[in-house]
Amino acid sequence: MTDFDKTRSLFQIPDGVIYLDGNSLGPLPRAVPDRIGRMLTEEWGQELIRGWNSAGWMTMPRRIGDRIGRLIGAPAGTVVMGDTLSIKVYQALASALELNAARRVILSDSGNFPSDLYIADGLLTSLAKDHTLKVVAPDAVEAAIDQTVAVVMLTEVDYRTGRLHDMAALTQRAHAAGALTIWDLAHSAGAIPVDLTGAGADFAVGCTYKYLNGGPGAPAFIYVAPAHVERIRPALSGWMGHQAPFAFDLDYRAASGIERLRVGTPPVIALAALDAALGVWDGVDMRDVREASLALAELFIDEMETRCPQLTLASPRDGSRRGSQVSFRHADGYAIMQALIARGVIGDFRAPDLVRFGLTPLYIGATEIRAAVDVIADVVTHRRFDDPAYRTRAVVT
Repeated sequence: MTDFDKTRSLFQIPDGVIYLDGNSLGPLPRAVPDRIGRMLTEEWGQELIRGWNSAGWMTMPRRIGDRIGRLIGAPAGTVVMGDTLSIKVYQALASALELNAARRVILSDSGNFPSDLYIADGLLTSLAKDHTLKVVAPDAVEAAIDQTVAVVMLTEVDYRTGRLHDMAALTQRAHAAGALTIWDLAHSAGAIPVDLTGAGADFAVGCTYKYLNGGPGAPAFIYVAPAHVERIRPALSGWMGHQAPFAFDLDYRAASGIERLRVGTPPVIALAALDAALGVWDGVDMRDVREASLALAELFIDEMETRCPQLTLASPRDGSRRGSQVSFRHADGYAIMQALIARGVIGDFRAPDLVRFGLTPLYIGATEIRAAVDVIADVVTHRRFDDPAYRTRAVVT
């Protein structure tokens, strides 16, 4: 049984803040500053370049990848860290298209994160072939999987509404039609139980600065199913993915296994922060996290609909069809969120009209949910958001 009182003590949450935005940027785990400090002073400061060997910097992408693999149902040696999520989407998509070269359609949905669609569009433009990116409504994906589809590329949890795709069912449908799957786990890893092996997923990617609390710009990860990994040609044939990087061959030879998906030099400071942050998950059962998350969401929805009828639920009401976030609609959503943030309830806004709240039981409980709704009800009922200061759009919303 997961001890959520213990996990809460592992985070640094500012006094007077109810943090409901871990789905966008996780809060600071208390172990991170000390770990970064030791990395800077003891490893970099004392070891200098020797740290690549003596401090194990070079092996961090695989070692930390295995730690994340435990949370997403991936066996050891199938996940590697590095670069950004967009880079990992590009790698997965390029590799999948080559594996299924006779087909020309990438199928995605309108709930996918736009960056994934941008990457797909850019890759297809570079290929200059007759490939097509087909985007359908989320509930139309299954019916759209046919014999023309090469790759089904989906974000498991919709970043706006929290709508949850059935990974196992859609992967099975894709395989039956001869298609491969790429799953973006940006809003899944650390939020809901994920079983890539059980679902038969071909590729998966994800970021680590949301529910995994790795910090701003923390490195991304990529998973490749063991059946595919030795067959894929890395589209980004970087130095770190070479079979023998320090042989300095002029010709590229892909490393074996998941190592071939490495590209650039590992971001060691960021990986050290992530490594410390992942200590929060030691002793945590994702089934307990899911059960607690659903209970918090039910409480939040009930309280909101009772006390804030001006807001309309945008997320699926059925918890089994929802990730670990809840969104509501309001025409003044941006101003409402700024008024909430000014009062210590931090969520975020997604255009055109969504106020979005992440419900993370590692550091949020029923007490915080009720207190947050007290503030939301006051802001909405008394139109505290009408202050012009709350209507000025910042760069990041």
